Amino acid sequence: MLRLTLRTLRYRKGGFVATFIALFFGASIVMACGGLMETGIRTAIPPQRLAGADAVVVADRSFPLPTDKQPDEDGDVDLKYGKLSEDVPLQADLAAKVSAVAGVARVVPDVAFPATLVGAGPTTGHNWTSAALAGISGGAPQPGQVVVPAAAGKQVGSRVDISVRGRVSQYTVSGTSPQSVVYFADSDAERFGRLLALGVVVSPGTDTAAFGDSLEDALGSSVKVLTGEERGAPEHPAAAKQSDMLITLAGVFGGFAVMVSMMVVSSTFNVSVQQRKREMALLRAIGTTPGQIRRMVFGESLIVSALATLAAWIPASWVGKFLFDRLCDYGAVSPVFEFHQGWIPSVVGVGTAVLAGVVAALAAARRAARTRPTEALAEAAVQRKWLTPTRLVFAILSFGGGIALGILTVTVLSGPLAAATAGPAVICWATGFTLLAPGLTKTVMAVLRVPIRVLTRVPGSLAASNTRVRAVRLASAVAPVMLATGFAFAQIYLQTTTAESSRRAYTEDLRADAVLVSTTGGFSPDVVDAVRSTPGVTAASEWVTGRGHVISPYDSELEEDDGLELQGISAAGSALTAIPVVSGSLSDLSGSSIALPVDHAKAMNVKVGDRITMRFGDGGTERVSVAAVIKPRQGYEVGLAPAQLLAGHTSEGAPGQIMVAGDISGLAARFPEARVADRSTLTESYDKELETGAMINYLLAGMIVLYTAISVINTLVVETADRRREFGLLRLSGARRGQVLRMVGVEGTAITLSGIILGTVVSAGTLIPFSISALGSVVPYGPFWIFLVVSGAAALLTMAAVMLPAWVALRTRPVDTVATQ
Repeated sequence: MLRLTLRTLRYRKGGFVATFIALFFGASIVMACGGLMETGIRTAIPPQRLAGADAVVVADRSFPLPTDKQPDEDGDVDLKYGKLSEDVPLQADLAAKVSAVAGVARVVPDVAFPATLVGAGPTTGHNWTSAALAGISGGAPQPGQVVVPAAAGKQVGSRVDISVRGRVSQYTVSGTSPQSVVYFADSDAERFGRLLALGVVVSPGTDTAAFGDSLEDALGSSVKVLTGEERGAPEHPAAAKQSDMLITLAGVFGGFAVMVSMMVVSSTFNVSVQQRKREMALLRAIGTTPGQIRRMVFGESLIVSALATLAAWIPASWVGKFLFDRLCDYGAVSPVFEFHQGWIPSVVGVGTAVLAGVVAALAAARRAARTRPTEALAEAAVQRKWLTPTRLVFAILSFGGGIALGILTVTVLSGPLAAATAGPAVICWATGFTLLAPGLTKTVMAVLRVPIRVLTRVPGSLAASNTRVRAVRLASAVAPVMLATGFAFAQIYLQTTTAESSRRAYTEDLRADAVLVSTTGGFSPDVVDAVRSTPGVTAASEWVTGRGHVISPYDSELEEDDGLELQGISAAGSALTAIPVVSGSLSDLSGSSIALPVDHAKAMNVKVGDRITMRFGDGGTERVSVAAVIKPRQGYEVGLAPAQLLAGHTSEGAPGQIMVAGDISGLAARFPEARVADRSTLTESYDKELETGAMINYLLAGMIVLYTAISVINTLVVETADRRREFGLLRLSGARRGQVLRMVGVEGTAITLSGIILGTVVSAGTLIPFSISALGSVVPYGPFWIFLVVSGAAALLTMAAVMLPAWVALRTRPVDTVATQ
């Protein structure tokens, strides 16, 4: 069978080239997503300021949430972990514990805090002792002195204004450094900052990797020890947080790419096997067993899959780097990350593509191999039977999954969380429609047949007859068009609907006419009172955002791993908050208090006046009283806390914005250290944030849609080129070349319309439930021109893929075409 397999590959190049292309691009995308995931897992950020440390000790941003689960037979408890969103300080006595560990030569504390060099922009402040890790030496600054970045252009002895948490003080420049941070005297740094890292220098000859593991074991689970290329993560806290997002993003789109790849490859293999029905019929007629047919197809698919995936190994790293660079351009990922795409993503991509190819080929050949020889010969020219019990069962399961996800979206999920079911729902609907594509294509073509005959006459009559007789094979051409348009409609309108839902939630909660944005790293507590006393201002409130976990009383069903979103406001400016109050009063929101969403309050059985325990983003724990119960927009649950309380648990340490209502004309002159933005600027700024997320989704979804578009061209070119004998017979029977081309054009139009109609239905199965959940409307939000552009692009691709091969085929003399086929 190996010899027969190789000969088949040699003489059936067209079908196998199409399969090769489908596998090649599919494997490239899967490997690229694997590279993005590896980059997120590695969190490779080259150290600069901490380069002199062999290991860096930082606090673990995850912590075990309370549980009522009992230990298993091994004494282990399945714990759920929460994530902290801010810089988490280390315990003050940790340096002494690290120094006592064998192999430690020196421990250097790194005390850090936000600082703004007025006129030069925001940076961070650090204690002078930590400068040794950056290789900086010289005289230590005394209290009241600082070492500033050389790029600031300050001279030694000059005076500079530095803002720390909204308070501006003057310092004398004692030196400059190549680092982009400000070094303070250790005593000053300890007043302003917190111990965020320990740089550890090991004794000569110590194995750093083994030392890191032993140090982590010695210190316990509350800290992490970073070695190698991970040591730069504490220098870029925001970048380190992005690694989880990158892992999730790569996992979601990688899984989506795998599913799409399997459907595309299956469709391509199906076309290839259909073209060889006559060969397989003859093989069966001369005594070839079904098992031998399957082994032949298995060998063919294995060879083509292996060649395609090995070839994909070369461009996959380029595709991964391209995606990573675009994510950096959009601001989703910091460019300080080092992109990594090692052998593991490549092996996964190869295995996935080979598995998809082999499964698709065996599924396509299964029925042909089991068909009796006489039936096979009768069906070789025109396939009529297509529905098998297995196909029907999987189609029903796929539709059942799509319906279940739709019900879940409408009845359980809301807000941005409702989009979580969108990807799986699209896959379910697309899989179901692909499995039933022959029957659905017959139905749609039957509807289109009458207008085709009326509008296009003779070519239309020929095309209509072809679509009726070749409906099963035509489904292989319609399915890729359906997939491409269905995925495009779903992904684009999901994003536009999500953005509109978030925009409505933001503007409904916004009663401010303007906002003061600090240019010096935050506002001191007395600024909001000064704003409030400005003539014309009717209300003013500090504004801080953060997250927190309610750890007592604890509800495991309610608590998310990243906690509850919190907004910090001033009690005196609570009128600027549009969130309805169910009980209590926001004017009581001061000191250690909180306003809980009504769903959270009910689930935890707490009411106004009760006390709960909150763990904020920096790991700090506070006992707070419930001042009010509020009812935020469904899907956008948020708690309210006093601005000063919440700001004290953020990395910035001070409110960075003040919301203002009333006449804002006098604010700019009175507060030159702040930037005044009106309501339109606020909404534009929010729209830009939404646009960043949209661009990420468009980029990755665009790669998937592009892949399906390639499969459209791939399948249609092969399908049309295989009809050369048919075209030749039409020419010999008296049809002119123009008539044949017009017939093919009408067929291409029918394929396009069928694909767009079915693709619209596929996307509607996802978009309608999501739109009902997010906007309360069955119609998703977004301009209609998107539908027209996608449909036009699909029509252009389809017609080009149909007409060009037909035009090339018709250039050969009819007698020669018939004789060689």
